[in-house]
Amino acid sequence: MSDFMKWLYVQYIRPQLDNAPPDEYEMWLSLLDGNLTSDMRRDYEKCREFTAIHAFLLGLRTGRGLPR
Repeated sequence: MSDFMKWLYVQYIRPQLDNAPPDEYEMWLSLLDGNLTSDMRRDYEKCREFTAIHAFLLGLRTGRGLPR
């Protein structure tokens, strides 16, 4: 993964995720947050970074093909 994508995650994607209302996922996010050890939290954050970056890239790729 490029350094730019990691920078984009920290500067743009992560703040958007943090500000998104949890709505129907609030209970599961709370349960997860309360049960993770520090090692598990680090692994979770890396997986979240990977997934969010690739979801963002997928949105760019599919959005490009949409009619104007």
